[in-house]
Amino acid sequence: MAESIQKKLKAELEKYTQIQKDVSMSVSARQKLETQAAENNIVKEELDLLDSSNTVFKLIGPVLVKQDLDEAKATVAKRLEYINGEIQRYETLLKDLEKKSEHQREVLTSLQQDFQKAQGLIAGKDCPVFSSVQLPSLC
Repeated sequence: MAESIQKKLKAELEKYTQIQKDVSMSVSARQKLETQAAENNIVKEELDLLDSSNTVFKLIGPVLVKQDLDEAKATVAKRLEYINGEIQRYETLLKDLEKKSEHQREVLTSLQQDFQKAQGLIAGKDCPVFSSVQLPSLC
């Protein structure tokens, strides 16, 4: 009985470890997106300070190409919209992963308790004692 519980415990622990890895990767991805959002907000603020008489350039590979101000503003706005949507998606994913992680913790706790009970039952079994010697075949 204890062996089957131990196998279940090991399998559930592996699931929990995988969930924690997924959480870590998702947090990292969300932080990267938040950094990109901050950078794009700075670009948006700088573009908002310009008027139509200013020249805007876009870096394409090693070349600076002239770009229309309105086009640059639209591009940055669309990029911000996309990044914010991705941040929301990762937040939803993280909430889901936290729920799964909490459920997995509860399963692990339950299995640990079952395993400890099984270990206690085996160790504490009433075995006949003959002159201070337990007979293993009867236990």
